[in-house]
Amino acid sequence: MSVDLSKAVGYQLQDQPVAWTKKDLLLYAVGIGAKKDDLPFVYELGQSTDVTDFNKLVQDAEPVPGLPKFDPRRIVHGTQSIETLKPLPTESGGGWKLKKRIIGIHENKSGVIVEIEALLVDSNDVPYSRMVSATFNVGGEATGQKFSKSIAAAPSAPNIPEGRAPDYVVTERTSEEQAIIYRLSGDFNPLHIDPRPGQKAGFGGIILHGLSTFGFAARAILKAVGDSDPTALLVFGARFTSPVKPGDALETSIWKVGENADGILEVAFSTKNLTSGKICLGAGIARVRAGNRARL
Repeated sequence: MSVDLSKAVGYQLQDQPVAWTKKDLLLYAVGIGAKKDDLPFVYELGQSTDVTDFNKLVQDAEPVPGLPKFDPRRIVHGTQSIETLKPLPTESGGGWKLKKRIIGIHENKSGVIVEIEALLVDSNDVPYSRMVSATFNVGGEATGQKFSKSIAAAPSAPNIPEGRAPDYVVTERTSEEQAIIYRLSGDFNPLHIDPRPGQKAGFGGIILHGLSTFGFAARAILKAVGDSDPTALLVFGARFTSPVKPGDALETSIWKVGENADGILEVAFSTKNLTSGKICLGAGIARVRAGNRARL
């Protein structure tokens, strides 16, 4: 297949059927560290149940016209965002699917970045959420001409206010079994259960799923400014910047940067791995329906 990246941008991938049950939602909540007092997440009769776990389904081996074949062992999850368009039901029923398309491709000297948009729609094609995932194909080669084109984008992260202390800091430790639990939500990559791939890749063993860390940060923000109400999270996104190992402690620093007339609060955030001392989630953005604590 010849390489012509301009043909790949805008390519509509095959629709991907999806479904979930109440059990899936509760299991996912535990996989991102929900505790016994996080009833809206872990109790089916609580206020609501949060779902942000379909992003792992975005990557697809489907051949794309104009795009070279990349080595799956060298594909790194670079960024992730999710926008809530309508509240999700607790159980999906039939007919739900992800409608996916490639919205951006960018070449640099280290590889190729591919951005994929996924719309989660019901059986009537009503969209409930929009997700944008960027993968970095390390060492990937295409035209060699530093091709770069986008036709859509994820929500852009606000800058962290320079010289200003965070408005909120939330610290939480992952468990040593965190990756074992999270993988039951459907990501069975051996990197998160078998120490050998991680040792070979230079990670020193098992690492936690990036989307589990992503979920920890989302809960931290909801705890700080959204009264721990999962339905309050309207936009959430971040860049994955360094690995986390099961058992590491995470510190999410949150800055309020704006609020509109409807009480929607925009925040910038970053999450630091206190065990390694490195930022593991950067360029963080969230838009949250402000809770009582955030209004104080």
